[in-house]
Amino acid sequence: MKAQLTEQTRRLLLSYQRSEITDHVIYSRIADREKEPKNRAVLEQIAGDEVEHAATWGKYTGRKVKPRRWAVLWYGLLGWLMGYTFVIKLLENNEYAAGKKYEQLLEEIPEAAKIIEDEQRHEKELAALLDEERLHYVGAIVLGLNDALIELTGAIAGLTFALNSTRLVALSAIIIGVSATLSMASSSYLAERADGNPKALKSSIYTGAAYLVTVVLMVLPYLLYPEASYAAALGTMLVLVILIILFFNYYVSVAKDLPFARHFGEMTGITLGVALISFLIGLAVKTFLGVDI
Repeated sequence: MKAQLTEQTRRLLLSYQRSEITDHVIYSRIADREKEPKNRAVLEQIAGDEVEHAATWGKYTGRKVKPRRWAVLWYGLLGWLMGYTFVIKLLENNEYAAGKKYEQLLEEIPEAAKIIEDEQRHEKELAALLDEERLHYVGAIVLGLNDALIELTGAIAGLTFALNSTRLVALSAIIIGVSATLSMASSSYLAERADGNPKALKSSIYTGAAYLVTVVLMVLPYLLYPEASYAAALGTMLVLVILIILFFNYYVSVAKDLPFARHFGEMTGITLGVALISFLIGLAVKTFLGVDI
């Protein structure tokens, strides 16, 4: 026999029901694209749990609901760009928060206890079983990203006040960046080969790609601003650097369950510290040599 629900509770259940069926569709779509049988089985099991939860809430609401289309599209895009492990971890964080809300329904709906258990324990364990290839190369990406941010931020900051021209800085940074990308990728390949990594080439490609993308983003302000607006270009570049660090650290913290604040603060502090030192060196060298460009 169904419990007599208040209107407020019924609205809550409808929202929860829609969330569960939305997650079911998201997990199912990720599973359809997954080629690894073990991962596909894990994803299909999670999707099955979600549709069961939606059915449980549906018994109390007496309605059938459709998934949130915008959420399906958004998480589909995130999965394509950042990998399904990131999407699943993100969803699981949301599910854990939802489990806390479900606790308020225990008196009215005893079956909520089973859903809470699933959301907070069972699905977490399933998500931990996932083994996505791109996460194996996070170390390679970190290597390329960190080196590009620290080396190029320092070099560009120093060049900015030494050359006083966005075009000259962009030209210099592109030459330095491309050369450094090839050097970094080659060094990574040789190091991985020496360690006996059978996928040394792929690892070096991830490192080089991360480095090159970072270089492009950092040089972009100097290509867009007028030649005399080198200070504005530097400021914009530093904002982009912080956003890159923020984005990547958030991705890694979610996908690999690592603390966000400490890693973000550490990486930001080192990068901006190097930029400040390089800026002062560039200014001092220009003054000492008496160069005026």
